[in-house]
Amino acid sequence: MPKMKTHSGAKKRFSVTGTGKVRRLKAYKSHILTKKSSKRKRNLRRPAIMTTNGEVKRIKRLIQA
Repeated sequence: MPKMKTHSGAKKRFSVTGTGKVRRLKAYKSHILTKKSSKRKRNLRRPAIMTTNGEVKRIKRLIQA
């Protein structure tokens, strides 16, 4: 049976931390930034940890070849 391929879209958007949690980047940071406050933009820079167990399981399956 051939090897499973990593999902290219998921590979670009998610990463797994050393402890096995899934890290994702936050949305709403790409355009129309003038009306957003500096505080809001600064908070959008930080990565978020995914919490929903079903989603985490699905993402891990996609990015671990």
